[in-house]
Amino acid sequence: MKTTHPGFDRIAYALITLMVFAGAAGLARAEDVASTVPDNASASTYRTGWQCDRGFRKADGACDAVTVPPNAFLTDWSYGSGWKCEHGYKQNGDACDAVALPANAYISAASGDRWLCDRGYRQVGETCTVITVPENGYLTGSTSGPGWSCDRGYRATNGVCVAIAVPVNAYLAFTTGNSGCECDRGYIEADGSCDAVEAPANGYVSGQSYRDGWECDRGYRKSEAACVAIALPENAHLDFSGNDWDCNQPYRKGQNICVLGRP
Repeated sequence: MKTTHPGFDRIAYALITLMVFAGAAGLARAEDVASTVPDNASASTYRTGWQCDRGFRKADGACDAVTVPPNAFLTDWSYGSGWKCEHGYKQNGDACDAVALPANAYISAASGDRWLCDRGYRQVGETCTVITVPENGYLTGSTSGPGWSCDRGYRATNGVCVAIAVPVNAYLAFTTGNSGCECDRGYIEADGSCDAVEAPANGYVSGQSYRDGWECDRGYRKSEAACVAIALPENAHLDFSGNDWDCNQPYRKGQNICVLGRP
């Protein structure tokens, strides 16, 4: 007949004994927790201790019933008052007062306890005042600024929309900043008008409406109103712009020449 090794029997006995003691200890701890949980509370599932049931909140080691005022509802929060006012009401101490709506206003959907003015109106104190839009303007819907903007081709001046004077060889800009218009390609702004750009020899019209409106060809650099050929020193090449030079490696710039090592 097959017999069990004596050492194995001792190990098995020790394991069974540990399991019994562990079970007893766990039961004792469970009984201890149960005995410390107050009425209207439950043992915490994810941590030690206990938490009050819904509708109750902690107070001096016990769970007191939450008193919900009219026009309010219970929350699932174990802190604070335990209740919150319904949509259209605002907390005032231990009560919920109805939000007083002025004319041309509505309850904010985001908060539910404040009001906002209808489109076309703006808040002034506790009222909603109509926004007066000037001729050639439109409502923006923004709560900041005047609440209106001018139509394209007009700019706001002293509360009215004034037509932008577009000079010859120009067009209306996307914004009304500065003059409100930009010169056509090949023209540059000068004293409110658009003058033709005259590129010098070895130069071209850049299409920019600022500075002088022209650039030099590759291999030339600006010198006042002309494009001057770049004189390359020994061991140098035109740089990425084409309007200046840099030294070949391992040379470095030293004044107007390329030298080895530190310049």
